[in-house]
Amino acid sequence: MIYLQLAWSYLKIGLFGFGGGYAMLSLIERIIVGSGWISQQMFTDIVAISQMTPGPIGINSATYIGYVAPGVYSSSYAAPVWGVLGSILCTLVVVVPSYLLTLYTSHFISRHKENSIVKGVFTGLRPVVVGLIASAALLLMNSANFGETPYDLICSVSICVIAFVMVYIVKLHPIAVIVMSGIAGFFIF
Repeated sequence: MIYLQLAWSYLKIGLFGFGGGYAMLSLIERIIVGSGWISQQMFTDIVAISQMTPGPIGINSATYIGYVAPGVYSSSYAAPVWGVLGSILCTLVVVVPSYLLTLYTSHFISRHKENSIVKGVFTGLRPVVVGLIASAALLLMNSANFGETPYDLICSVSICVIAFVMVYIVKLHPIAVIVMSGIAGFFIF
């Protein structure tokens, strides 16, 4: 049944997705797109929408995929009520394990924060999280995001570079950059 498969998939994501939403993207992509519940194009669209909506990207994508996957799995689950059930299930399953792990580890860390083993573990985890986030960036550098024609590629890379400069160097607010990029994309594409 699709709901058991979704629960198992998001339980793995919730338990093993370290470093936040961007670090979890490669794990989410491998499990969800690999299962055939959504296409690579839909995954990149979900990532874009999840970045623009309030809340963590992992939870936003779980909610959306939980809504869409039952209908993709079988047309008998295409009714909105099955999608809402999938959304609730995926959201809870991805959040609860992380919440419980965070609750336990925060208690453990506060008691043992001066322990050299605990300090060593965190020293080793920091570069891993940076690597996972870099992996997510590379995962999103695909034809679904940058286009398949040379024109699309040049325009997409230009928008990407300009957006980076506007946020990182000019210090323009990210929401303004998102709005301007959306307007540019509307007129260019």
